Amino acid sequence: MPPPSQPTWTADIGQRMRTLLILKLVGVTAFTWIFFIGYFYLLRHPAFPITVMPLTWLDSMVPFQPGALGFYLSLWLYVGVAPGLQKNFAELFVYGLWVGALCLAGLCIFYFWPTQIPPLAPDVTGHAGFALLKGVDAAGNACPSMHVAVAIFTAIRLEAVLREARTPSVFRALNGLWFAAIAWSTLAVKQHVALDAAAGALLGLAFALPSLHWRPGARPKLRLRHDADIIPSTDARKVGVTTDAPQ
Repeated sequence: MPPPSQPTWTADIGQRMRTLLILKLVGVTAFTWIFFIGYFYLLRHPAFPITVMPLTWLDSMVPFQPGALGFYLSLWLYVGVAPGLQKNFAELFVYGLWVGALCLAGLCIFYFWPTQIPPLAPDVTGHAGFALLKGVDAAGNACPSMHVAVAIFTAIRLEAVLREARTPSVFRALNGLWFAAIAWSTLAVKQHVALDAAAGALLGLAFALPSLHWRPGARPKLRLRHDADIIPSTDARKVGVTTDAPQ
């Protein structure tokens, strides 16, 4: 019997998008609000003395660029793409457990080691949205950058989905570019310094890479078997010859 034909990548992605759509929309929104409750509480009530993060040569190389604000804010759209493409409830649930563990780890770090960026004081006069951003997302809870941590987690998990669905390589490239733009924007809008971004990337990798292996539908690695009986018995079946010894 010929193997059943696989669905096209457009059909696969479309089916993933339609599956549990309402649950995904409500779940991502609720999860984000719950995270921010803890985030802003720790931001306004640090439990320990606050450490000011040092600047590096990379910070001096990236000037304040107000045009990067759009990329910075696009994270809140980006984080919904990967969970929105999980194919069933089990995958969605386990994805939520992994990203929840990532965010909880970040909040624990902020509790025991509160940090903030130095007063860079860019002139935001005349730049729409920056006054609100500075008033809501202050310079605290800096290291690790949860912006970068969640973005790299999303990028890796979205890459896995696009690869499994056999999408054209251009979409995988766009995924990488979107993550890079978000990571760069954290420095360009002066919400983080380079050490924050690097620590955020490491934190995100620490959860994203294991999540690729411990999840529903993960493909197990093929193992070579060295049992000598495998080869003759397989060949014998192909030609219809029995390997039973005569009685």
